[in-house]
Amino acid sequence: MLKRLSVKNFALIENAQLDLKSGFTVITGETGSGKSILLGALKLILGERADYSVIRDEEKKTIVEAVFNIDETLYADFFKLNDLDLESETIIRREIHAKGKSRAFINDTPVQLNVLKELTQGLIHIHSQHHTLALKDTAFQRSILDVIAENSATLNLLKSVYGSARTLKREIKKLEESKSRLELEHEFNSFQLEELTKLNLKDLDYETIEAEVERGEQFEEIKSAYQLIAHLVNDEEEGVINALSKITKNANISDPKVQALIVRIQSVKLELNDIAANAEDDLTDMTLEPETLNKYINKLDAYNSAMRKHNLNSQEELLALFISLSKEVEDSGQIDERIEEMNVELQQVNSKALKYADNLSVARKKVAKKLEKEVAELLNQLKLEGATIRFDFETVELGESGTDDISLYFAPNKGMTPQVIEKSASGGELSRLMLVIQYLLSQKQQLPTVIFDEIDTGVSGEVAQKIGEHLKKMGETMQLMAITHLPQVASKGTDHILVKKNDEKGITKTYLSRLDNEQRVEEIAKLMSGSKVNEAALMNAKNLMNE
Repeated sequence: MLKRLSVKNFALIENAQLDLKSGFTVITGETGSGKSILLGALKLILGERADYSVIRDEEKKTIVEAVFNIDETLYADFFKLNDLDLESETIIRREIHAKGKSRAFINDTPVQLNVLKELTQGLIHIHSQHHTLALKDTAFQRSILDVIAENSATLNLLKSVYGSARTLKREIKKLEESKSRLELEHEFNSFQLEELTKLNLKDLDYETIEAEVERGEQFEEIKSAYQLIAHLVNDEEEGVINALSKITKNANISDPKVQALIVRIQSVKLELNDIAANAEDDLTDMTLEPETLNKYINKLDAYNSAMRKHNLNSQEELLALFISLSKEVEDSGQIDERIEEMNVELQQVNSKALKYADNLSVARKKVAKKLEKEVAELLNQLKLEGATIRFDFETVELGESGTDDISLYFAPNKGMTPQVIEKSASGGELSRLMLVIQYLLSQKQQLPTVIFDEIDTGVSGEVAQKIGEHLKKMGETMQLMAITHLPQVASKGTDHILVKKNDEKGITKTYLSRLDNEQRVEEIAKLMSGSKVNEAALMNAKNLMNE
């Protein structure tokens, strides 16, 4: 509930602080006194955009602060998700500056407006006169039945299952689009895949093949090179080894430097002998198999052709293309199976959703008959004798709210044929019908703090008396406030706040004050007789409050 409200530098309000109570609180004041200003301040708490024209003194910031007592268990997840301090007494504050700055706080932590709205929409609801138009909205009409029938659990299950069905439909659509694309590409992809398969890219190393081809193409040159190396190193007359042997034989003297050179020559002879042996061995092993060489050449030609065709630069890139094409060809072969499996799953999900929708429809139709009777009885108490409502059902395509298209019909007078409510109800009739609906809803759900802004417009006398009694009864289970001009409604409040405007040194200011019992009698008497209050008016006010 709303425990305390503080408003500073807002329009005509310089500084007002108000402690609020549970139950039914009435708010009265002359036209233009500032009751709408109070609502405007509360709407800032609800996260509405700031209107900087309301700043009273542009040298100061406007501050609206509300203190709520909240159920910590209900809001623990919200505070945790938004990294906010959870307090049973939660403070919500809006600050606006003339320079166009607006800030919002929850328990002194700055928050975005969407976070503020998410919290406060569950804490307070302002019901203005235009909100009676909600009765003409089919979604609201359906929600009335769902609240009274306590359908929230089934609705949540339906929404979850229906959401799964929508996801499946989207995935099936994507698969069907992929199928169409893959069918067009399947033949071409299969042809390319066949070409790449022949290359055996996973098992063959085309760098090695290229080296073998180059070696085969230079076979004779390589053979001659080996022969030349072996001849020049080992020839008995012209060979390098023979020449070096002559050096070591003829230069065998004891000079240390000469001996050092001879040692180096001996080392060279050993290396040359090894080179000559390798050349002779390689020469012996050299064979040329034209068939194998042609095979390698053909593979290399096919490989290079594929590289040019796909504009790639390495075997790794070509292998990646092969894997990608393999997957696409495989997918095109399996996609029908996947679509069929998902369609079966969709049928199962739709079947479950229809079951929930049927359960909702049965519950709605059952409670509709009971509600039609209760509303008629309550409207009769509000001096709409013979007024009736009727909920009409039409079965439509399954949606997240079920298969019911619901229309509310209303007949304000006995013997009249009910018509759709947007064609059959006046403003005063809509107000009374909305009050009855809200009264019935309040018995079924934990409503936040509700403020009615002149819900009694267009009524008077005994009707106003009955409206006051209904508001008082609603206040027994919730915190309810009503802005009213009617003494019959004001007299039923368990608390009374007066909004008053005064001129001080040429400046108009609005004040909020709580009235004691004696002051309430006088205020209600004024509502009955005007500014001149006599003993008869005071006596009537007392009687009205005691009824």
